[in-house]
Amino acid sequence: MVSILAEPTLILVFVGITLLAKAMLPFVVNHLLVSSWAVYWSPAHLFVVAAFFILLLVETDRMPIHSNTHIEVYMIEEGRILEYSGPLLALLKWASAMKQFILYTIFCNVLILPWALLDRGHGARGDRSGGGSHRQIPRSSPARSCSSRRRSRVCVSYRYQEPLAASFLLAVLAIIGTQLS
Repeated sequence: MVSILAEPTLILVFVGITLLAKAMLPFVVNHLLVSSWAVYWSPAHLFVVAAFFILLLVETDRMPIHSNTHIEVYMIEEGRILEYSGPLLALLKWASAMKQFILYTIFCNVLILPWALLDRGHGARGDRSGGGSHRQIPRSSPARSCSSRRRSRVCVSYRYQEPLAASFLLAVLAIIGTQLS
């Protein structure tokens, strides 16, 4: 159920990135963000980053989600363990880990820290860009852990619709911001 609500936001985030760079290739977006500080600090880019960060927290189960219904919606991962076992459960866990890795890679390498990827076609900076992902993803870990720890200390539980609606609204604002500028 969470994925049904998260996919439209993910599509709008990618549309916002595409409209911001006027291209669908991540390397073009990367080159634009590296070459222009005005685009990097533009409201449209900041809205896309905020929407994608909220989406990451929800998609990777880092946000405490509470349901008011009798159905335990926030125990999605535990339900999979009850339904599947053996190779099918391993396949589901592997697919979830791959989706998490791809989302974190896009978030770190394209949106937040685009300076570690190649900016030219040849391997001039290949020694720094080849291992960029294993250095950048742990750099974003403190932000995720601080946000998770802060929420758990306050004992705030969210319904899953509220952060996804906020993320959707931020993605729509990013698209409107790219069209106005």
